[in-house]
Amino acid sequence: MMGNWFKTGLLMAAIVALFGSVGALLGGGQGMVLALALGLGINLWAYWFSDTMVLRLYRAQEVDARTAPELYGTVKELAEGAALPMPRVYLIDEAQPNAFATGRNPEHAAIAATTGILQLLNARELRAVLGHELTHVKHRDILTSTVTASIAGAISTLAQFSLFFGGRNDDNRNPVVALLVLILAPIAAMLIQLAISRAREYEADRGGAEISGDPRALADALGKIDRYAKGLPLETAETHPATAQMMIINPLSGGGLSGMFSTHPPTEERIRRLLAMAA
Repeated sequence: MMGNWFKTGLLMAAIVALFGSVGALLGGGQGMVLALALGLGINLWAYWFSDTMVLRLYRAQEVDARTAPELYGTVKELAEGAALPMPRVYLIDEAQPNAFATGRNPEHAAIAATTGILQLLNARELRAVLGHELTHVKHRDILTSTVTASIAGAISTLAQFSLFFGGRNDDNRNPVVALLVLILAPIAAMLIQLAISRAREYEADRGGAEISGDPRALADALGKIDRYAKGLPLETAETHPATAQMMIINPLSGGGLSGMFSTHPPTEERIRRLLAMAA
């Protein structure tokens, strides 16, 4: 557990350092502050209203103990066991099996699952998946993703400022180096952001296995979801790919270099780690 937290800390330090370096080279002090303020403003707004936006986007319907007794009851049991406030529970009418957590903190959290995942998984597997999502809530992963998205967005903004407005007035600046930074810095920021997302998925797998007490069930669930999700497109995710990182399994279709730019670690590696826990 500490290894993943340490890795996340190092990656967040790296993206902050990258922002400082790019800002000093391309934007100077004023450009750096302006880009960071713009990135923080946009992403803080998204952070505050993320649950409402994404749930509306996926046409999620809130359920309770009467309308979805198994789903609601399992979330309630696991939340109580993990000493978490009861999140709101939502159902999404989609065939692709998937689930996600959202909300700015444990007191304003929501868990959403598709109808496809309820049909695919047995009770043990569903319980383990919901434990995974509650771990995201417990670790405030929405905050982590918002901070990294803010800085990554600010780096891209800074690069665009330099492109359109010429950046810092420095006659000694090497134009070749500046051009390389302009091209490569946003890519590096995105890769660091994706690496942080993958680290949080590994940690949520571990936490979900601990909350549910059944790492093998979560491993089985991930294998099932991954196999079925590949053949069942999720149109909302395809139209709004920024929401893909919230899901327990990457909902997007695609091949080639997509693995490098995936917000999720390889499912096979996630399963291997969970089976090692079970052993």
